[in-house]
Amino acid sequence: MILFVAILVSLIGVYMLFVSFYPSFGGDVSKEDQELYKTSKQFRNGVFNNSNDVPKELSFSETMKLAFTFFTTKVPNGRPKTDINVTKIDSSEVANYKGEAKLVWFGHSSFLLQLEGRNILLDPMFGEVAAPHPLLGAPRFNKEFPLAVDKLPQIDAVLFSHDHYDHLDYKTINAIKHKTKHFYVPLGVGVHLKSWGVPEDSITELDWWQETQFETLTFVCTPAQHFSGRKLNNNKSTLWASWVIQSQNENIYFSGDSGYANHFKEIGEKYGPFDMALMECGQYNEKWSDIHMMPEETAQAGVDVKAKKIMPIHWGGFKLALHDWTDPVNRVSAKAKELSLPIVTPEIGQEIFVKDSMVVAKKWWENY
Repeated sequence: MILFVAILVSLIGVYMLFVSFYPSFGGDVSKEDQELYKTSKQFRNGVFNNSNDVPKELSFSETMKLAFTFFTTKVPNGRPKTDINVTKIDSSEVANYKGEAKLVWFGHSSFLLQLEGRNILLDPMFGEVAAPHPLLGAPRFNKEFPLAVDKLPQIDAVLFSHDHYDHLDYKTINAIKHKTKHFYVPLGVGVHLKSWGVPEDSITELDWWQETQFETLTFVCTPAQHFSGRKLNNNKSTLWASWVIQSQNENIYFSGDSGYANHFKEIGEKYGPFDMALMECGQYNEKWSDIHMMPEETAQAGVDVKAKKIMPIHWGGFKLALHDWTDPVNRVSAKAKELSLPIVTPEIGQEIFVKDSMVVAKKWWENY
């Protein structure tokens, strides 16, 4: 018993030192910040909350059991057999692009959106692993990117949906902060950016349903059903969200991470229809379906937001759940067909034109 206690105390000590001095954990919300958050309907009892009473708070033993299951379960076809090849794009063409609105997928939930001559990044995460340290996670499916991070053009705006490691990455922020005009984040997420050297006046934090103007574009912070946190003691300390991105001629929806709930219909009624909806589809399980949609729900959510077409995201990048890596795209494609909902399934790096009525349906994932 003495040995067990000694080991436990040592592990706790190592953890406390690790989170205190290793920068990728980000910042901490202060008491002063929490006073400001009290004006938000989502902020109660010192943390942010979903509109529905989810997710269920797990006990320590339940958390350990779930972690044990995740790390010991062998998933057939859980990863591609080889690294995913990407379509390369030319840095000079990207920097000088002034054409119609288009997206380039970098895998998982990361995008470069070029809209009205502006370069916008959505949940840029260019790290090798979705974890605070390379030894704590499995490598991503694509070793290369369509465009190397240091070759990215000047970035006008960056939008983040929440602070989880597969969406918000310390090394990525360090690589792009000097070439980015402005960051837009849900309430609280700015503490991480500021701790990594982003000037406070380059950050705008928004609550759900708040709108902001960026030059000729409108960004709307809209609800999601998820949670947040980068270490054991700051669960739900920052808000999570989805985003509406509007120009004079385009209307785009970016779901972030979310379980299926009635907020999709609310968003569709208030801001739809959308030319394209980028919809979370991957890293799900029946045990946590309240915070990550099942693929069939992804397609239905596309209908709810009144999308003219959807693109499944949050797959094809990392193994963060116990399903076959192609299960998300196959299942959502089948459901979208049943609902007569056009679906776009591009390769990583392939150009996606927002207004294009053509549907990219090549099953490239079957090659892996």
